[in-house]
Amino acid sequence: MLISASAHEGPLGLGVCVRLTMLLVVGNRVEMSARTFTVLIPARLASTRLPDKPLLDICGLPMIVRVAERAALSQAHRVAVVTDHQLIAQVCEQHGFDVVMTSPDHPSGSDRLAEACEILRLRDDEVVVNVQGDEPLVDPVNIDSVANLLCARGDCLMSTLAAPIADREEFLNPNAVKVVLGADGSALYFSRAAIPFWRDGFASGSDALMVPAPLRHIGLYAYRAGFLRAFPALPQAPLEILESLEQLRALWHGHKIAVHIASNSPGPGVDTHEDLMRVRALFIRN
Repeated sequence: MLISASAHEGPLGLGVCVRLTMLLVVGNRVEMSARTFTVLIPARLASTRLPDKPLLDICGLPMIVRVAERAALSQAHRVAVVTDHQLIAQVCEQHGFDVVMTSPDHPSGSDRLAEACEILRLRDDEVVVNVQGDEPLVDPVNIDSVANLLCARGDCLMSTLAAPIADREEFLNPNAVKVVLGADGSALYFSRAAIPFWRDGFASGSDALMVPAPLRHIGLYAYRAGFLRAFPALPQAPLEILESLEQLRALWHGHKIAVHIASNSPGPGVDTHEDLMRVRALFIRN
């Protein structure tokens, strides 16, 4: 189904029904239950390192379709690809996935998702999970985990994912973003630097990592739809610009981010040709 800005206008528009209700027959009673979050998958055709990345083949299917298939295994009541390009829209529709068409003029993925929330008429308190379009091995369990965590944390407007780091090289790698948590499991800070810094251990020349293990941030987010609408309008934070980490904008403005610690390390995303070859090999193997 193709959903655009004009498609949801009017009392019978496509965007009116944003919650799938299931009827469960228990004895002589009919009970209603609702899955209460939406997965949005932003996808752009332009990529400096991998041209046409969403459409690249992974064992017979375009990458964006592989991502949508994984997301559909979660408990989300709706999965939709958010794009500004007709080629991506056509491919997703051909494989049975909803598509939300947005403006091509958005400066960031957050702006694109904010427009999608408007088109779908999501209520401010509804939970939206942002799954990146280059994560064909995303674990549906992790999607459910960040959504459920945000539902349980009324004091937070966002949630995200982290995984323990076991390798010193990864810990020191600025491309691996680290996160440190407070006592309540909320993020204190995200950084490309090696945090927390183990002063005594590193001073002694130890090659080991501290215990408990440091945490790598995984870019899987859940938002309350109202906050996702408002987020692009927040002024950029100096730390966000310094580290080139958009999530620091939320912390800078005083908003809490709950963090779920994954039990296993998520599969690789696709940023380079080497990543693509690795993911293809994993699909063949499995």
